[in-house]
Amino acid sequence: MESLDLRVLGDVLAWRGLGHAVTLVTVIETWGSAPRPPGALLAVRDDGVVSGSVSGGCVEDDLITRTRAGFNRVAAGEPALARPALIVYGASKEEAARFGLPCGGTMRLVQEPVLETLWVAQLLARTADHQLVARRLTLATGVVQLSCAGRGQHTSFDGSILTTIFGPKWRLLLIGAGQLSQAVAQMALMLDFEVLVCDPREEYALTMAAGVPASQRVAGMPDDAVRTLVPDAHTAIVALTHDPKLDDMALIEALQSQAFYVGALGSRRNQDARRQRLAKHFDLSAPELARLHGPVGLSLGAKTPAEIAVSIMAEIIQIKNSVSGGALIAKNTGVAAGAAMI
Repeated sequence: MESLDLRVLGDVLAWRGLGHAVTLVTVIETWGSAPRPPGALLAVRDDGVVSGSVSGGCVEDDLITRTRAGFNRVAAGEPALARPALIVYGASKEEAARFGLPCGGTMRLVQEPVLETLWVAQLLARTADHQLVARRLTLATGVVQLSCAGRGQHTSFDGSILTTIFGPKWRLLLIGAGQLSQAVAQMALMLDFEVLVCDPREEYALTMAAGVPASQRVAGMPDDAVRTLVPDAHTAIVALTHDPKLDDMALIEALQSQAFYVGALGSRRNQDARRQRLAKHFDLSAPELARLHGPVGLSLGAKTPAEIAVSIMAEIIQIKNSVSGGALIAKNTGVAAGAAMI
C-alpha cells in the first residue's frame, strides 16, 4: 500500500471530523492495462472535493458525478447508501474508450460510505507505528475489521470480503549530511520517502537541516542510529560520508537488519576492501555482506551530486518494486555511480 493511500485515509478522517459525508472507492481488480493497482483509494467528499486516485484520471469525473448525485438524493430526503457497492468500468470496448482506459483495460471497484471512523484512526495509528495492517471489508454489512498482515500479502476479493493491505511509509536513513546526501534526500522526499539523516559532524548536520528542512535528524553515532531506528522491510539505509569510521559503523548494523536495501558510496576497489574489512574485523557472514549494494546506485555515467542521487534512488526504487532486469548488469563495469565523488 502506497503512502498516497494513507494520505487519503488521513483526509477521510479530517473530513468526517468536520461533519462532511464521505464515500471511499477502492480498486479491487483490474484487467488489461490499468493505471492504478488493486488497493488504490479515492475519497469523495459531499461537496465534490476528492483525495487520491483510482485510475490516473480516467474514471474520476464519472465517480465524482455519481457520488455527488447520491449525496444530493440524500439531501432531498432519499435513503443514503448504507452498504458498499460494486462498480465496473470498461466492461466493453465502447465503455473503455468512453472513459479513456488504455488498451481496453477494465476496472472493478468497491464504493462504500464512511459511516464511522474508528477503524480509520486505528489503521493510521498502527501504520505510523510501522505495523503492517490488513483491512477486511464485508460487502454485505459494511463492517470493517483490522488485523496484522504478513509480508507478501496482497489485496484480495473473494466476492464477499475485500482485504486490503496497508503498510508503513517507506523510510530512507542517510549516513552523512554532505552535498550528495542533500541531493538524495530531496529526491527521496519527492518519491514520498520519510528521510532520516545521521551525521555526528555538527556543521554537516546543521547544513542539512537548513538545506532540506523536511528531513529528520537522528542524533548519535551511525551504529546507534541504525539500532534505534530498528530497520524493517520498508527501510533503506545508505552510507554516504565516504569515511569508513562512520560508514562502516552503520553498515555493520544495517547488514544484519531487516532493511530491504543497504548501500555505500565508493569505487569497486574500495568496496572490495570494505567487505574484507567487515568480514575480518566484525565477523559479518557472506550472505550479510552480499546484501551490500556497493558501488551504490545504477551505473548511469553520473558525475554531479544530482546525477548520482538519481542513480541511487533509481536502484532503491528498483529493489523496492522487486524489478529485475538488465539495468543491474552495469554493476559489472567496475565504475561506481558515485566514483566521481572519490
